[in-house]
Amino acid sequence: MINFHSENIKYTLKQRSQIKKWIIAVIEKSKHKAGDISFVFCSDEFLLDINKQYLNHDTYTDIITFDYSEKENEKSPLPQPHPFFSEEHLLQMEKGSGRNLFLMGNISGDIFISIDRVKENAEKFSKTSFDSAQGDDLRAKQMRFENELHRVIIHGVLHLLGYKDKTKAAKTEMTKQEDICLKAFQKIK
Repeated sequence: MINFHSENIKYTLKQRSQIKKWIIAVIEKSKHKAGDISFVFCSDEFLLDINKQYLNHDTYTDIITFDYSEKENEKSPLPQPHPFFSEEHLLQMEKGSGRNLFLMGNISGDIFISIDRVKENAEKFSKTSFDSAQGDDLRAKQMRFENELHRVIIHGVLHLLGYKDKTKAAKTEMTKQEDICLKAFQKIK
């Protein structure tokens, strides 16, 4: 079951049902099952406290993922195509460096996301395609935020699926997988 909560802030996720379908499609495409996954939207300060307490890091971050997935030592076969993913996307995801390609039981975890950090990163790192496509600056800003939030959401899911981002090569692969998944989300909407 996929749940969305907020802690110490007021935030309500838009497009909840489409986002749940998308997350389940990403998980099933990887030959896994969605277990209990909780997304907790919070402030920078709340996530900083978690980062200090559980990871001994005194830095702000946009996301922290706690993985409770069941892991087995069996290799996973190439996933069957899902309607939201092309055969090419499946092959790209299978080739991913930094991915542990094990058959897993239920994918479960808690994913904490700082809405403050997502807003800041949306302004800092977003592509300008939303700006040129929209005359309304407020609408463009909202679209940048939503795109960045979707990227961070799927980033957490990819961590639960075994993708890493500690090395340069793994970060490159993670970003590639995020892009593939974001394109798939457009088909669900």
